[in-house]
Amino acid sequence: MIAKTRQIANIRGLTLHLPTVKYTKPEYAYLAMTNARCLSAESFVKPGDHVRIGQIIGMRKGAFFEQPIHATVSGEVVEPVKKFHRSGKLVEFIVIKNDFKDEYHERVQERTDEEIEKLTLEDFAEITKNNALVGLGGSSFPTYIKFQTKDPIDTICINGVECEPYLSADHRLIMEFPEQIMLGIKYALHAFNAKRAVICIKKKYDDLYYTLTAELTRFPELPIEVKRVGNYYPQGWEIEMIKTGLGVKVPQGVLPAKLGIMVFNVSTIVGLWRAIKWNQPVIERNFTLTGDGIKLPLNFRVRIGTPLQELIKESKGYVDDTDKVLILGGPMMGANLVRDDAVITRTCTSCIILNAKKEIEEPCVRCASCVYSCPAGLQPVEIMHAVKNNDKEALKTKLNIKACILCGMCSYTCTSKIHLTDYCRKAKKMAV
Repeated sequence: MIAKTRQIANIRGLTLHLPTVKYTKPEYAYLAMTNARCLSAESFVKPGDHVRIGQIIGMRKGAFFEQPIHATVSGEVVEPVKKFHRSGKLVEFIVIKNDFKDEYHERVQERTDEEIEKLTLEDFAEITKNNALVGLGGSSFPTYIKFQTKDPIDTICINGVECEPYLSADHRLIMEFPEQIMLGIKYALHAFNAKRAVICIKKKYDDLYYTLTAELTRFPELPIEVKRVGNYYPQGWEIEMIKTGLGVKVPQGVLPAKLGIMVFNVSTIVGLWRAIKWNQPVIERNFTLTGDGIKLPLNFRVRIGTPLQELIKESKGYVDDTDKVLILGGPMMGANLVRDDAVITRTCTSCIILNAKKEIEEPCVRCASCVYSCPAGLQPVEIMHAVKNNDKEALKTKLNIKACILCGMCSYTCTSKIHLTDYCRKAKKMAV
């Protein structure tokens, strides 16, 4: 799949400067019962029930936490169905027929500034837990766990790098929601009693820099700095961003919180603002639909639970009837879809649709391109051999597979077109 990235060099920037199209009125909203972190769930509703936006309609259950499922439209619950999740798995979805009234549940209420000022770190953890806020850059890590840290936090670091090529969801979010970003950072500074915040963006994006610095003039009391970092991939990798943006080297296996740093994706910080100010879960997000396989690449502001097929229709459909490659997420770290019957979840940043082209995998020529390009300093070909030989001990020790971030650089740079990242993904599962 990574090799497909080579096909889209000609579509760079197609959506970068396009205004976001608001698509928040799907006929049906599909809400996944389970996800990659929560493998079981309980539904609190049945067909025929009427629900409102923000209402808790189920509970996902993970190994060490539970996660509420919230309605993202108001309307009537109908029979559940199975669809593809961003994890690539076929899972059961709660289905709500939209009544287009956008009625909010009574739990969604505005907090006054005075009430917010009185909130403690424990209150922030409880609010984000009840609103199921997670890392919206794609990690899906529960945000409330960050607010349970016992480590003193000095710096809040905001990831606005949007590391993956060809994506523009976060770019448009910064351009269109700068006030909410500042307010979300304000809340994070208050929660952790932190001294400063740094927003990291790519150096080449003057529009982001000027938008954010202009917005900061409206918040002179906030200790926020906009930092322009490298234009390379994977600059958005947490460890690399902290090194470039803050000048701090985070050792492998050490949480940034241990060094007084707390990191949030820029979309997550907007989600934090909504959770704290309005007690509102993530009901919509920015989403990029692009690629040479569709007629009209677009940025969307989309309601969570919207079928991907509806967005493809809004983008005027496929360019022709030839086979397509669908990548949910970025071209480097995203997941292949076998068909377009997928649903936009909170952590779906994008979908790239390409005209399929066959690439033949050839034997490794020992060029070491994968080694030179690996940001974690690993040996991808040796990892591949260990997977083939079922050598779990080597993966855990000598080859240090836990350090792999699945960035896709090894597959992208491989001159033989070997899908090394797939072997690394298998290796991580084998080494558990």
